Parts: sequence; C-alpha cells; structure tokens
Amino acid sequence: MRTLVVRLSSIGDVVHALPALAALKRHGHSAGWLVEPAALPLVWDNPALVYCGRVPPRRDFSWHTARATLRQVRRQRFEVALDMQGLWKSALWARLSGARRVIGFAAKDRREPGSARLIAEQLAQPAEAVHVIDKNLALLRGLGIEALGLREFPLPASEAERRSVAQGLGVLGLTDFVLLNPGGGWANKQWPAESFGRLAAGLRERGHASLVSFGPGEEALADAVVRASGDAAVRGFGTTLLEFVELARRARLVVAADTGPLHIACAVGAPVVGIYGPTDPARNGPFSTADRVVRKTPSCAPCHKRACPTHDGTMKTIPVEDVLAAALDRLAAARG
Repeated sequence: MRTLVVRLSSIGDVVHALPALAALKRHGHSAGWLVEPAALPLVWDNPALVYCGRVPPRRDFSWHTARATLRQVRRQRFEVALDMQGLWKSALWARLSGARRVIGFAAKDRREPGSARLIAEQLAQPAEAVHVIDKNLALLRGLGIEALGLREFPLPASEAERRSVAQGLGVLGLTDFVLLNPGGGWANKQWPAESFGRLAAGLRERGHASLVSFGPGEEALADAVVRASGDAAVRGFGTTLLEFVELARRARLVVAADTGPLHIACAVGAPVVGIYGPTDPARNGPFSTADRVVRKTPSCAPCHKRACPTHDGTMKTIPVEDVLAAALDRLAAARG
C-alpha cells in the first residue's frame, strides 16, 4: 500500500512521528512524507521513504512551491494520507494529496478541532496512548497495524556529518563530554543561560567537561552560557540538523529543555536529562526509563501556549542543584 505521512513541523514532532514510518515499512507500505523546510533533513533521502515533498511554511508561503509539491504528490498516487499533526494546514494537505482515504485524529484530540471536517476517517486516541509517539502510532490502527510501544527512528545516512562532527570535536580536543543545549523554539520552555552556565561549573567540579551546542542564530546564547560558567563550558561549533544527530550520539549525556534537540537525543539513544515546565513530559518527554526529568509544574499545565501569564517565567524557578543532581545520577546510571 502507498501511504503518505503528513507531519509538517516542528523538528521534535517530526522525530516523534518517525516510529510510525518504521512501522509502515515493517508492514510493507511504500511511504511518503510531506514536511516543511526546518525538519526536511530528517526525512529527505530517508531510506524508509519512497517520496518526500517540501511544503512551504506559513511565514514564507509560496504558491509556486505549493502547486509544484501538490502536483508531485498527486503523481505518486498514494492510497492513504495520515494527518499526524491535527491542524488545518496538515488536514488540507492530506485532503488535497489525492489519496482515496484520509485518516487523522478525532476533533477532540486535535490542536485545531475544526480541522477534523477535512478528515474522512477520524480515530479517537486510545487511553493507553499517553506519549505522543504512541498517539501517532495509534493512527496506524486504521490500517490494521498495531505498533504501540515501538521506538525505532529511521534517519537518513550521515557519513559526511560524522566526519564533520569528528573533525570539530578534534579541533576542540573533546572526546568525553556532556552536551548542553540551551536553545529552543519557545522562549517560555527555555532554561536560562545563567542556569546552564552554573550547571557546567558544577559538572566541572566533579570532573565532567561540558560542550554547548547551538543552532543558527543562537551563537549569542551559547556565548552567554560559557560566560556564566566561568569558562567551565566549551562553546561548540554550529551544526546542521544531521550534524547535531551525530553530536548527540557521541555525548555522554545531553541536557536540554523540551526542544527538538532533546527529542533527537532520545531518538539516537543518548542518555538524557530533560528540563520541563508548562509542557507534560509524560506526553512528549524522554521515553527511556533510565533518563531523568526535572520539572516545575505551573498551575496551567499542560499548556502549549507560547505566551501565557500563568507559566511565563516558570523555567527560571527550576534550581540548578536539582538539574545537577539529575545529571550526575544519569551519568552514573550510564556508566553502570
């Protein structure tokens, strides 16, 4: 069967949909994917796919690109389209794909409930599907596939990225390090740079080196962490998305908030400490029982508003000592 996955964004959410791709391949499906540019490297040239279509994002929308992608996807003659995002834009792309069947979440389980009008086959999320990975996998029940609990993340080959990261670490003289990622898409989900700096200082006192990672436009944030650490942390090098995948694979531990880099680290099996506030780690946190979560829970939680007077500032109240203790505990478990 030819099946199209529609998960346009964001990076972490695309990562969380990858196990559904693995399940489709296991069951003999020829799978395609529609995605926006930010997460495109995670699925472009992915060996588990027969097609990947680039969808223009809302902030930089192009009718020319949209029409070209629509023509391409219709030529693929997909039989089923799976809307794994639950928004108007994802439902519309699934509906326009030309697939005979369009499957998606029921209205009550969608971020934009009204978009369910475009979904012909609506599936309610089962109670046992708590993590967002399992919520995505539950959609496959509409195809007769039972895959809850699968944690397999097909990613593109990245030999060039492996060489690039090895070279970058060689220049820094690092082979054994804790990876700190202070960035993220939502300001109210970020732990302060000063707190990351103090964490790096605490780790150095206990014999652990820290490397600060950053994406495009986050250079100043990385520098702020290094300054706050008293130079206990080392400023890393800019990485592409697939280079970060390789960097996370080499880390003894990854410490990050609820962001795409954290979910990538979980996907590649790196030991993780997740720092959470308004969002729910049971839904979209680390799924390994060995990993650790440090959370300050605001009264509005779980809350996915980018600006909320109730949880704004919550992340600043998470003590460095709590994160340091979790990091040391996870490092000890990984060593054991």
